Amino acid sequence: MSDLLRSPLHDRHERLGAKLADFGGWLMPIEYPEGGVLKEHAAVREHVGIFDVSHLGKMQVRGPGAAGFVNKQFTNDITRIKPGHAQYSMLCNDSGGVVDDLIVYLRSDDDVFVIPNAGNTSTVVELLTAAAPSGISVVNQHQQFGVIAVQGPQATRVLTSLGLPVDLDYMAFVEVEWEGKPIVVCRTGYTGEHGYELLPRWDDAGALWDALMASAETLHGRPAGLGARDTLRTEMGYPLHGQDLSPQISPVQARLGWAVGWSKPAFVGRDALFAEKENEPARQLWGIKADDRGIPRPHMAVSDPIGSVVGEVTSGTFSPTLRQGIGLALLDRRIQEGDAVQVDVRGRASIMRVVKPPFVQPSTR
Repeated sequence: MSDLLRSPLHDRHERLGAKLADFGGWLMPIEYPEGGVLKEHAAVREHVGIFDVSHLGKMQVRGPGAAGFVNKQFTNDITRIKPGHAQYSMLCNDSGGVVDDLIVYLRSDDDVFVIPNAGNTSTVVELLTAAAPSGISVVNQHQQFGVIAVQGPQATRVLTSLGLPVDLDYMAFVEVEWEGKPIVVCRTGYTGEHGYELLPRWDDAGALWDALMASAETLHGRPAGLGARDTLRTEMGYPLHGQDLSPQISPVQARLGWAVGWSKPAFVGRDALFAEKENEPARQLWGIKADDRGIPRPHMAVSDPIGSVVGEVTSGTFSPTLRQGIGLALLDRRIQEGDAVQVDVRGRASIMRVVKPPFVQPSTR
């Protein structure tokens, strides 16, 4: 694992005894010994969890008309938001597949900050750099900032105890100072709970983590790893790139048409997505919920009641909240909500019901 990148909080995770693993080329905490995924998941749903997600990419697009340039690359319409707000979007290829899904932070018409997925950052930077006109710079800032997510019903109290602003609309952000150091506070997250994502400078991340943890512990909070982050996002039906989205899986198939600016005159993959939308996709992403003790896992085959294969599980886990197996699956378009399907769980047919996520109602607003 010596070739893996390290978070600015790596020493904190080692001291806590975290289980570490490769995630997008980074050695990141999956779970902590005094919690484990189930307790960390419950802390976020009931109290507060503190996540290190510094592996996520960071990049800046800057120059005259930077926002307009970005709008011609990504699917969503950046003109729908004002400076100081963020937006979920995607970068597609010409065939409509998703190169990456990302969060776009609009600072001004000439300054856009973007958070791609860890393993796709270099690709997104390269593609935007190649497309950028003269005067527009695209800068990879992957290791210039940390990212700490504070998620759960007590997240507001944690930030308030540090003197950080909390009265933000969903997907809004502000740039402030904490202890004399610059920090971006965003009302965003990937858990379905009320929460924030904080972006300190790389070398300032440790002190901020320590202060957040000290506050969270007084509120029954705990550190949470990427294992709990995965169970939390699956309960919400949030897609994960590389599983539920990919260069072979389009926004139309993944039911992410709400993040496509259909009225925009141009963006990468526009023609292919319009054609797929008009003709209806051959497959679509659905939720599946086990009727028995089966737990779906990625790549498991999904069949109809007579045994004909109709798709594949893309994400799957045991839901700590519902205490049953749940997942996301790309299924033939003839499959509808409420249908019963069979998932091949290690050679045994597990009966599951097709549903529309989320599996658990979100509390993000």
